Amino acid sequence: MRTHVRPSGVIDELRERIAKLEGSAVRKAEFLQFGIPEIDGKLPGGGLAFGALHEFAGGGAGTVDGAAAALMVAGIAARTKGKILWCLSRPDLFAPAISQAGLHPDRVIFVEADKEEDVLASFEEGLAFGGLGAVIGEIVRLPMTTSRRLQLAAEKSGTMGLALRRWRRQTEANDYGQPTASVTRWRISQLPSEDLPVGGVGRPRWLAELMRSRAGECAEFCVGACDAKGRLSLFPPMAYGQDQEGRGRWHAAS
Repeated sequence: MRTHVRPSGVIDELRERIAKLEGSAVRKAEFLQFGIPEIDGKLPGGGLAFGALHEFAGGGAGTVDGAAAALMVAGIAARTKGKILWCLSRPDLFAPAISQAGLHPDRVIFVEADKEEDVLASFEEGLAFGGLGAVIGEIVRLPMTTSRRLQLAAEKSGTMGLALRRWRRQTEANDYGQPTASVTRWRISQLPSEDLPVGGVGRPRWLAELMRSRAGECAEFCVGACDAKGRLSLFPPMAYGQDQEGRGRWHAAS
């Protein structure tokens, strides 16, 4: 008797062979939602993509905006599952601060290197390893060729890559406008904290600018800093004005 093979079975077999030849099966895209429709709606897939490289930087070269960007990254990493690899060249992270952003130090593996080239190498190896919740790399410059390698490593393993751009001087910040292979690019700036009806310091607020989103839209949001679970909150848009003494101030936009 002649055995008849269904066309659908042949196609499935061919797909399996192609996947093996490529070295890995096709990975279903996964996304980490912020849980804020206004933000998730601006991102393709409805959130930050796993298996992709994302860039974050402070709105200026100062330490205040740089700290806000670092806490934003910590909050995002906190909402992933598994260990976090944090590659850096300056051991100046304040563990209680990232813990307040939801990322407990017990989850973090720190890799310290003297040179930025070594930080990038550890960043790429961590992404290629897989099995991590996210890999964070503190870097100054991110050339296109390097960003492509990081993006490819993230795609193959399905791990989220978070490039935290840190600068020691203002001139280094100019590099942030250069094109890279990152899927999204963010700029985080410190805003006046939340107003309280009584005396005290309210929740810190940030201006989160989505400067680039592949196949998405640019946007900016006034958000409350990450809470103990790494979650943001959305505040009404703010505008910059002048008070009676001529000093700059932020106020709620009408």
